[in-house]
Amino acid sequence: MDGWLSDPKGYWLARFHRDPKSTWIKDQRVFVDHGRPMPEGPALLKTRREMRYEDAASLWFQLKNLGWTVAEPAWGADLEP
Repeated sequence: MDGWLSDPKGYWLARFHRDPKSTWIKDQRVFVDHGRPMPEGPALLKTRREMRYEDAASLWFQLKNLGWTVAEPAWGADLEP
């Protein structure tokens, strides 16, 4: 699961990405980062949650139902905390 969502106002973003250390196929883990890009410098990352794949998928659909939309990537792996 890799993807990005933007809040209805386009201010906050949520990045869903697989935990590279999660190797057990029956318990895949996903990181969900919440933040926003900054005009100058690195992104402002407010939170990072690690959760099971099923919980992350459920959160994805909950956010979509609240008006969040699929977005383009806003920061890269080199900017992660």
